[in-house]
Amino acid sequence: SSAEVKCSLCVVGIQALAEMNRWREVLSWVLQYYHVPEHLPPKVLELCILLYSKVREPQVMLEVGSSWLRDQTNKSLPEYGSLLELYLLHVLLPLGQFEGAEELVRGCDVFDSEQQLAFLGTICESRCQWTQREEMHSAAEEQQDAATETVLGALSQKLLTVLTLLRRALRSMSSHFYLLPYKKMLLATFLLYLVVVRLDPASPTSLPFIYKLVQLFRQSWAAVFSPIHRPP
Repeated sequence: SSAEVKCSLCVVGIQALAEMNRWREVLSWVLQYYHVPEHLPPKVLELCILLYSKVREPQVMLEVGSSWLRDQTNKSLPEYGSLLELYLLHVLLPLGQFEGAEELVRGCDVFDSEQQLAFLGTICESRCQWTQREEMHSAAEEQQDAATETVLGALSQKLLTVLTLLRRALRSMSSHFYLLPYKKMLLATFLLYLVVVRLDPASPTSLPFIYKLVQLFRQSWAAVFSPIHRPP
């Protein structure tokens, strides 16, 4: 029939998109032809669930699978039980939707009491594993935070030590600097300026530059030292 041909072509299209690593387009591409999730054929829904579970994106099929399973027409299909089991194992349990899984199993008329107990046991086991993983993840995060705090504390202590040594060095340099004679410093600065600029002090054109140099040195001296520590 045309419905079977359409389903077969969609299956081939899903496989082709998956092989081209375009799996993100699969669901939207399929819904272009079936419009709503409730009208998806069981084979197409099965492939979509398995595909998004393989790429670790089961949340994509959460609403689609729930809508398909709630539809009364789909409940009469022979594939309903297998699709419900597939939806539980590959969508709800990996996402931690344990309460929704239990409600779905208890409200399903396809499973008998033994099958319901088996599924409820699987859900309970998966919940315990989920809780253990969460506890291990929390413990690992706490250890990482403690290690980060330790490293930051050590770096802060080293930085404080370096700053203390730097302050002592600057204080020692400033104390030695206070002891230097003012005239000798002025002469050394003047000679250094002559060497760098290569200015002839005997030339009349150099007098304005020398005067500006002296003024600049005096202003710097007044700005650096307070009147108390300023040498005569």
